[in-house]
Amino acid sequence: MRPKKKRPSPPSNSEHDFMQIGALAARMGLTQRTLRYYESIGLLTPSGRMEGGFRLYSDTDVHRLERIVELKRLLGVPLSLIKEIVEAEELLQQLRAERRSTDDMVAKRASLEKAMGIIEAQVGLVHERMSAMQQLQDRYQRRLKRTRARLARLDTHLAEQSDRHTGARA
Repeated sequence: MRPKKKRPSPPSNSEHDFMQIGALAARMGLTQRTLRYYESIGLLTPSGRMEGGFRLYSDTDVHRLERIVELKRLLGVPLSLIKEIVEAEELLQQLRAERRSTDDMVAKRASLEKAMGIIEAQVGLVHERMSAMQQLQDRYQRRLKRTRARLARLDTHLAEQSDRHTGARA
């Protein structure tokens, strides 16, 4: 008879809002290995752990992962760049919270200038990606135009051949 595997202790009341790695992976259509990899590169860090070391993800972690998956799908960029984008968005949220919590107009102005720099960098990133995608689209449009022209010439040639063969039989 094999010994029973030790099961993790159930989450305490403070852990009930957290999600374990398997549930999060299933929810997002990812593998647990992917989530562990994201953790290893600093892209997604679980908010806590159970006694047995099981990862626990908060709602904030889930939202971050949703953003990571969305950016990966939309931009098709390396994870290091996605990390940079997500961290910039989080910094903007932090700056916004700091501005709301102070009456110091000089501090608010400095915060807004910092936010503007971050946003300008993000706009530049998006512009670069859009420009690259536009170039790719233009290249495919030119290829499609050339292919249509070749097809039209071939159809004309085939029609002429058919006419010659039909005329020779008549």
